[in-house]
Order: sequence, then C-alpha cells, then structure tokens
Amino acid sequence: MGRFRAAPPAASKYVTPAGARRLRAELEQLWSEERPRVTQAVAAAAAQGDRSENAEYTYGKRRLREIDRRVRFLRRRLEGMVVVNEPPSDTDRVFFGAWVQLETEDGLRTRYRIVGPDEFDMAPGYISMDSPLGRALLRRRTDEEVTVETPAGPRVYLIMSIEYERG
Repeated sequence: MGRFRAAPPAASKYVTPAGARRLRAELEQLWSEERPRVTQAVAAAAAQGDRSENAEYTYGKRRLREIDRRVRFLRRRLEGMVVVNEPPSDTDRVFFGAWVQLETEDGLRTRYRIVGPDEFDMAPGYISMDSPLGRALLRRRTDEEVTVETPAGPRVYLIMSIEYERG
C-alpha cells in the first residue's frame, strides 16, 4: 500500500466581509507580532550554545514552522477569496449568507446562517455551505423539505423562512 493520499475536495471560496476581516487580522497578527517575537526567542536560545539539547530552541523552531505554514495557508486562501457583500438577486432561495429558519419533524425550530468554511466557527448558528446541511439547503425555497443524512439516520427539515443581511 502506497503513501498516496487523495487531496481533499477544495473548500468553497466565498466569505462574508466579517470573515475576510478576521482572516486578514489573523495573518497580520501572525506575521507582524508573533513571528518576530518567536524569531527573537529562537535567536536568544541559539546564542546559548549547544542546540541539540536546547528545548527552547527546538520548540521555538517548531513554532516558527507552524506560524509559517499558517501564514502560507492564509495568504493562498485570501488570494482566491470572493467577499460577498450583497444578497443575491433571488432572495426567495437559500444562497451564501442567508439566515435560514428550519423546523424538524418534532417541531423544534433552529436558525442557521450559511457561511464559508473559513468562518463557521465565528458565531453560534453559523454552518458551512460545504457541510451536509449547508449543501442540502442551497437553492431551496421557503416551505420546501430537505433531508440530511446524519449518524443517527436521515433527518427531515422544513424551511420556515429565509433572510439576508445587507452589506
């Protein structure tokens, strides 16, 4: 058996203005604050002599690699991002950025916002458009039912309302 691993499917490139600001702020913080601080700590640890038994040097170099990896990822990711400022022309359907109120078969109501994969952890109720529920909701209308496969079995949701925020 070889070591080949198929690449994961590419994540969607859409992001809200708030999500884009958060990613840019993280990139700026890593590049202009954390990386210089860690670089200085590594230089100070290297000046102490024997690097093979110097834990501060070893862990500092490891942290620099982590920072550089994240910086490369953020730069590549931001380069191809599409910032969605306005709602779609057809606001009767679920698209990126929509707030969708759903009702389950047992009458439980929940409200979700469809966002990009880089920002679903920004607030409660945000779900990625690449998630099973997010994919099932896209392009659907109010009063349509969607079925989503969950570990506990299929779950049916009724779309109660669709709303969009302005820019």
